[in-house]
Formats: sequence, structure tokens, C-alpha cells
Amino acid sequence: MAFGFGAFFVPMIDIWQRLRRALKVVIMLPSLVQAVLPSLSPTNHIHGVVTMIYDRTLDDFLREVRKLFEAPLNPTNLLAISGKLQEQFHERLEASNICMLPSYNHTLPTGHERGTYLALDVGGSTFRVALVKLGGVGEKSMEIKTMQCHKIGNSVRLLEGHAFFDWMAARIQETLDGYDKSVAHGSESLPMGLSWSFPIEQTSIRSGTLLQMGKGFCATHGVQGSDLADLIMQACTKMNLNVRMEAIVNDSTATLLSRAYQDNTTRMALILGTGTNAAIHLPTTALARAKFGERPQSWHDKADHVLVNTEFSVFGKNILPTTRWDDYLNITHMHPDFQPFEHLISGRYLGEIVRLIMLEATQSAGLFDGHMPESLLQPYNLDTGILAAFESDDTPDLSKASLIFQKAHPLSTTPSYADLLFVRQVSYLVSHRAATYLATGIHALCSLRTHSEGLQAATAGHINIGCNGSVIEKYPNFRVTTQAVLDQLIERDGGPKRGKDGGVSLEIANESAIFGAAVAVCCVDHHC
Repeated sequence: MAFGFGAFFVPMIDIWQRLRRALKVVIMLPSLVQAVLPSLSPTNHIHGVVTMIYDRTLDDFLREVRKLFEAPLNPTNLLAISGKLQEQFHERLEASNICMLPSYNHTLPTGHERGTYLALDVGGSTFRVALVKLGGVGEKSMEIKTMQCHKIGNSVRLLEGHAFFDWMAARIQETLDGYDKSVAHGSESLPMGLSWSFPIEQTSIRSGTLLQMGKGFCATHGVQGSDLADLIMQACTKMNLNVRMEAIVNDSTATLLSRAYQDNTTRMALILGTGTNAAIHLPTTALARAKFGERPQSWHDKADHVLVNTEFSVFGKNILPTTRWDDYLNITHMHPDFQPFEHLISGRYLGEIVRLIMLEATQSAGLFDGHMPESLLQPYNLDTGILAAFESDDTPDLSKASLIFQKAHPLSTTPSYADLLFVRQVSYLVSHRAATYLATGIHALCSLRTHSEGLQAATAGHINIGCNGSVIEKYPNFRVTTQAVLDQLIERDGGPKRGKDGGVSLEIANESAIFGAAVAVCCVDHHC
């Protein structure tokens, strides 16, 4: 078998790029090692007083950080990054089993559907059960009649097989009986939608093969490979609950559907909290036929569009500019290169990037007088919420942020104002870059949709993006910055100013998992 030069050359480029990133990381290793082992740091002994010697001032170090984080953020460069991301999107729309995955949802709500639905939201730490009334266009178009949030502790995670689903059914009964016993035990079955935050191989809008859940869950033991809807329905039948499973969705699809019910210009959804993902409404012709797997012809006959789970986090390799701290995070990660976008923008990683910068600054520039809090020598111990506290602090001496920081990470000496200001400014640089990269990724997805629909940027019309997650909802100015950069990129790319006739708006989708599960059911009831 003969191998062409291209088949050899492309992997070699990839290997070289990884080696180059690794070499960049090595440059910072001495500072990291010395930060962990401060006794190795150079010192002066003058009249019995030990004085630390630093390579540079804190201001000099901050100037370097600012240059590295701000250099890639000019609009021309961002549009070039968007173009390269679009190329990656197109490649994955042709062939990939881990991203750009078409769901079975091919219909968006009109906003006029009405009904009462049972909505379930299963996450890593909570199981929420709600009775949702959809009333059509109006002030109370989406109303939660009753809802209970049940904690998923270790004892629940350890439940194996049917026992876990029996626990779910018991919580469903508890919630509904506490509201009105007739709801789940009446003559008419109650339609049910599920927002499931774990891997499944979906086989229809209302069914899917259960896969390993991870996160310490034992629920798949003995039932892995079974149909998820059947497992839940069997447990509900034991409880004499007159319910029926009508729709299963993931978090990004649920967010898109919930926002679309309220605004019929919604065509995308974004999740940005601990992790990130996005869903997008595309013509079925935008995806290779093989991406749909084995589906009945009747589905294809009805579907001219489809909601696509992009798995947004996995894009951006060799496209998004990084710093040595990003490269260190990546190369020491359990799964290097797997989620490049997520490493740069999501809540799990923003705090870690700042921690790595602080670690180097402590050793080389005297942050905290050269003494890093011991707790921050451990990876992923700086919560992104602390960054938010620094950025939102309106006191002249940053006393609010200092109190929160020192409560979580006690220091041997009181931090100076210069120390606190450094942390605040670095937090801003890291979060601002994250918001800018996010806007660039959204621009790329919007451009993909525009071209797939055969439209032009100038006349594509206005679209809405439903947003959910702690970072996009709560981090200070994050959504505002993302929106401003997105507006700028759209206009520079030939699009109109944001308004009712054009542009893209980022709108919060409240309780999107619950409402989205209900809307998914109403779409089945009214349009299938």
C-alpha cells in the first residue's frame, strides 16, 4: 500500500505543533517549580534579614500578561479565526461521531402550542421534577405550576440499575402527589419530557440507548445498552404513575427550544457554565447523510431542518491563540487537546489559568511577597467565582474581594493593594479574552448557518441565541462584552447593526432545562 506525502506531512505538522507548545511550557516550568518549592528561590542575606530576589517587578510582569492576552484580539485577527473555525465546522458536518451531531428534533415551536407537561431535568448533582403549563403567547406563556429539586448525593449515585430509576419514579410521585394526586393518577396519561445531562445514543425523539454515565454514577450497572425511556417508564409503572415519555433532549437543545417558544427568531443556544456547548438550527442538507445514521425514511420526509448538538467545546485546536499558561494547562490535562475551546472560556478553567499566572508571578515578581497560599499550590483550587468577586468589587481598596479571597485561601501576611490589583487585572484579562473568543465562535456558527441557508450577511435577518449557564448569566460584564464583540464582528463582516431587522442578540433562557423538556414534548404533540 502506497502512502502519499500529504498523508505523512499533515500528522507531522500536528506533532511539530504539539512539540512547540510543549517547549513553550518548559520555559515556565522553572518558575512553577520554584513556586512550589520556595526554598530554592534566590535570596540575599543582609544584616541577618532574608531578602527575596525577583526577576522583575509586578508591573513588568502584568505588562507581559496584558500583551500576551490582548495581542490576538484585534477584529481582523478574530475574523480570520472565525473563518478557520467555519472550516472546522464544515469538516465535522461531513464526518465526525463526536460533534455536529443531528438530534431527532426537526421542528421549532411556534409559541402558540398549549398544554400541561411533566418536565424532568437530571444533572450531575440534582434531579428536578416540574409540572409545566405552556399557555401560548403572553405574559405567562411558560409557567411552572410546581417543582421540586432533589439532591443527588453519593448514596443515590451508588444506586445500581433499576434501583436508580425506581428512585427517580419515587421522586416524581412525591412531587406530583404533593401538588395534586389526580395529575399522575388520572384517566389520561401525562406527557413527559426529559432533559438528560449524560451520554446516550438517541434512537428517536423519545428513546435512546443508555451509555456509561460517569461522574460516579452506578445507574448503568446491569442495564447499560437498555432504552432509557423504557427504564424510566418501567419504574413509573411500578408506582402506578399514568405518564408517558414523549421527548428526550440534552441541555443545549433544551435551551434552544425554551427560548424559541418565547421568541420565534431563536436559531441557536449557548451553554457556558462549568463547561460549554451550543446547539444550532440548520438545514438537513448542511450535514452529510451518513451523519444521520439509520433513521426511518418517514423522519427524513418530514425534516427539512434539524437541531444540531455542536459539542462546541471540542473545536479550536491549532486555531485559537494560546499563552504558555494555557499550554501548560492543556499538556497537563487528563485529555490534552480534546476540548480546546472549553479550556479557554469555561468556568472550570478560567480560575485555573489565573492560578497558573499567579503562581509564576509569586516566584518571579514577588506577588504576595513571594508566598503563594498553600491551598493554591493545588491545581484547580481557584474558583472562578473568586475572579468574579475581584472584577465586581467596587470598594477603593478591593476589601470585599480580599475578604472572599483570604477566607478561601489564607495568606501568611496581609496582601498589599498592589497584590489585589494584580489579581483583579489578570482576572479581567483572562475573562475578557474568554468573552472575545466566545463571540468569535458564535460569529463562526452564525456565519455557518447564514451560508447553509443560502443567505447573505447583510440580509440574513435578526436571530436570537438562548443563553444559559453560570458564566454567561452571572460573571460580571461577560455577556455584555461578548455581545459587543459579536456586534463588531458582524458589522465588519458585512452584516447590519443589531436591531429588529438584523444582527444577533444574546438572551438569557431562564430555567431552560425544565422549560425546554416541556417544549420538546409540545413540539411532538403538535407537529409530529
